Amino acid sequence: MGDYLIKATGFNGNIRAYAIQSTELVEEARRRHDTWATASAALGRTLTISTMMGVMLKGEDKLTVKVEGDGPVGPIIVDSNAKGEVRGYITNPHVDFELNSIGKLDVSRAVGTVGTLSVAKDLGLKEMFTGQVPIVSGEIGEDFTYYFANSEQVPSAVGAGVLVNPDHTILAAGGFILQVLPGADDAIITQLEERISSIAPISTLIREGNTPEQILEMLIGEENIKFLDTMPVSFTCQCSKDRIQNAIKSLGNEEIQAMIDEDHGAEANCHFCNETYTFTEDELKELLR
Repeated sequence: MGDYLIKATGFNGNIRAYAIQSTELVEEARRRHDTWATASAALGRTLTISTMMGVMLKGEDKLTVKVEGDGPVGPIIVDSNAKGEVRGYITNPHVDFELNSIGKLDVSRAVGTVGTLSVAKDLGLKEMFTGQVPIVSGEIGEDFTYYFANSEQVPSAVGAGVLVNPDHTILAAGGFILQVLPGADDAIITQLEERISSIAPISTLIREGNTPEQILEMLIGEENIKFLDTMPVSFTCQCSKDRIQNAIKSLGNEEIQAMIDEDHGAEANCHFCNETYTFTEDELKELLR
């Protein structure tokens, strides 16, 4: 089965839960941006969590996540929406390090430990909702945990993982978000903490063939969970040649004429999906008005 996400509640509505299998969408991002292993893990974790955050929205709402640390990968920018669509890029995709002291990809070293994590939500209102917190570890999951607690005042446990093959393709990717709602008993929180600390890394569980449903059952307990909704997720970019053409048209005749005279055409690249659009001289001449 392809990538998908599951929504659920736990402990009679005291816990809100999400889990995702994101192997294919992270592989699509890797293929498009030619990311090396550690950069793939950093971008993949951010894409995975941002996808789950997107489906917390409604209708046409969308959000943008920026992870801006002092590490060599540079800023990571991701857009997601309520439909399970996500796109994103990492500024320096060719970053890879030896495994860290616990045998994992050293995402913290790649991202950095000084900087900010910001989330801007477009909810169709005049003003965007923006929350920003300092990076706490650069491991991504811990940084989003801190974001939810401090910017949205929702105690949460956030996990995301990416396993990379020797040829740099993505072997497995996935994640979860558990959110404690007001009024939840301390005993519930203690039980969740014990379960989270006892299970294998999320990417290992995905690689072993566990589904998002099974992962939530491990985290919350089969007897405590109520599944609500399942939806497909994908790396999807809304860019198109028509959109780029309209952007060029908005530059005005003088700028377009300069492209014709000096460059004999134009080329535009979408940062989010790395798609390149080429315009010939004749196509540019048609835009002159």
